[in-house]
Amino acid sequence: MPARVWPRRLMTAVYWFLALQFALGAITKYWPGETFFGPPYSVQFVEWGYPSWMRFVIGTLEGVSAVLLVIPRRRTRFLGATMLAFVLTGAVTTHIINHDVLSESWAAPTHLVIACVIALANWPADWRDLLRAATPRAATDGVPRPVRR
Repeated sequence: MPARVWPRRLMTAVYWFLALQFALGAITKYWPGETFFGPPYSVQFVEWGYPSWMRFVIGTLEGVSAVLLVIPRRRTRFLGATMLAFVLTGAVTTHIINHDVLSESWAAPTHLVIACVIALANWPADWRDLLRAATPRAATDGVPRPVRR
């Protein structure tokens, strides 16, 4: 097996592991009762100063990000990691403002660093690449094609 395959497989495993963590996090945001991590998120969000329904918004963003991370395209992984970076910046800020103890809030800053590294690793060469529709590689060789109507 070529030496280049191992780093690619390792990174794929990292994407899947992170996506599974955030998919689990999204599910627990929707969960009505106690979670693995303590009281229900409906209670935690209110204690943090947010409306209870905000957990659904955050859970949805985490779930969408998890899906984007496992799609093997640089653009989708960049968008997923960037979305997570924004959500996690809010989480870290919330933990700091509420003076949460480090033993309860270490995951948010750790995941923030990981999301930023993934976003940087998948940084688009050109910002317009994020807005372009996916095109087949043969159509992007620089040769103009006739327009079909």
